[in-house]
Amino acid sequence: MKNETNNFRGALIKRLRSFGYAFAGIRSVFGKEANMNIHLIIALLVVVCGFIFDINLSEWMLCILCFGLVISLEMVNSAIENLVNIVSPQHNALAGKIKDIAAGAVLVAAISAATVGLIIFVPKGLAMLLSFL
Repeated sequence: MKNETNNFRGALIKRLRSFGYAFAGIRSVFGKEANMNIHLIIALLVVVCGFIFDINLSEWMLCILCFGLVISLEMVNSAIENLVNIVSPQHNALAGKIKDIAAGAVLVAAISAATVGLIIFVPKGLAMLLSFL
């Protein structure tokens, strides 16, 4: 019984450490990656607009999913860029192509998120504007 308790405790400690490593990874990109800062500022503006325009629960969920998608892909892009820089410190066309593909994935997600934002906020903004006229 004691061995099972030690195994459980060891597994739990291992899981908690893995969360610590994940949070360290998150901290390593926030404030240090210029594009991540841009995504965070836009997310903050969307949240402010969400409160101003009183978006509904479904619209909040879509915004949160878009935040998660774009920020996650930006983190993956940063990881790929760092890995490529380690593996191929000299200029290499294939290494550049790998970085471009990863950056392109972030761009696709950001364009999709912006489209979702426009679908949610443009009608609300126009309605508010027309109410003042």
